[in-house]
Amino acid sequence: MIWIFLIGGLLLSLLCNELLLRFSQSLGIRNKNDVVIRWSNQSKPSLGGVSFFAVFVFATFAVIMLLDQVNIFHNEIYGIEFTGLFGASCLAFLMGLADDAYNTRPYFKLFVQITCGVFLISTGTVIDLFHQTIPDQIITVLWVVAVMNSLNMLDNMDGIAGTTVCFLLLTCMFSRGSLSGTQTDIWALIIMAIIGALIGFLRFNIFPSKIFMGDAGSQFIGLVVSFFAIKFLWNVGSRIEQPSWSGFLVTLVVFTPAAADTLTVVINRMRRGRSPMVGGKDHTTHHLVYAGLKDKQVWYVFTLISIFSTLLGIFMIDMVWKGVLLPVALAAIYFLVVFANLFRVTIKYPEPKKD
Repeated sequence: MIWIFLIGGLLLSLLCNELLLRFSQSLGIRNKNDVVIRWSNQSKPSLGGVSFFAVFVFATFAVIMLLDQVNIFHNEIYGIEFTGLFGASCLAFLMGLADDAYNTRPYFKLFVQITCGVFLISTGTVIDLFHQTIPDQIITVLWVVAVMNSLNMLDNMDGIAGTTVCFLLLTCMFSRGSLSGTQTDIWALIIMAIIGALIGFLRFNIFPSKIFMGDAGSQFIGLVVSFFAIKFLWNVGSRIEQPSWSGFLVTLVVFTPAAADTLTVVINRMRRGRSPMVGGKDHTTHHLVYAGLKDKQVWYVFTLISIFSTLLGIFMIDMVWKGVLLPVALAAIYFLVVFANLFRVTIKYPEPKKD
């Protein structure tokens, strides 16, 4: 059944994006007035996120129809957590859709992101790091806000964000299997459907792209990824009675592509006295182009980083499961190495000055 959801998500995503391309000659077009801060200088529809949400809703109702014994919203195991995921993801998608259409104010986006985080913790999805209710709830909300903004920032060049998220979810899928055994559950079906949606979207988004993810896509997918990362990465240690810091290190390594880019951008903008929230052509991906790489080559670089992050993350999860934590601590050095090298590129190859 799990492959049915993957293929179904892929096919529905391909159909949605094809239709969106045909009927979005004016709807959802971005870059008409913001070419100064966006990498592409062509006007393209930013409606790719619609396919993500459509697949998510499709997968939800497919679970309800195919698993007669499971009422996904009232089930003892999944119910309240899935209600939180569904409600928060709907809110994130609508906020992103509004931003794509009207360029909403940053503080409004932040308020909605915080609300999404509060919605998750109120329905039982909480990072178990400090083993204290209030600190854990605060770090959970901060995590949700950070991931939603980080993936929005990473969506700055063709194919980068979609590819990175695919590997993030694959790692979550592996961890779910380690924690739950080989039995297929609702979380596995939802994850595979969304991976299918991302693959279908990448058909139109890898350079040269025809469609952008848009804020509707980055905000929705950011919320979904933050949710599954809490369940299957952050809490991997505490769920099998290992130190909670092991889950933090696993998460850090798996999120290396997004975290390294976001941290580099924030540091560089603050060094120049700019707000980290103001966009620009100063991401690590952009500086790799300034260093001489082509757009497609930058995608290759981030794909390789994502693959290695996933493989190392899987290794770390396996070590945590076995209770061997020294390799887990040493593997976290990988994040520092990637971050240091990407940061060095941004310093060595700055953005060309305009004449």
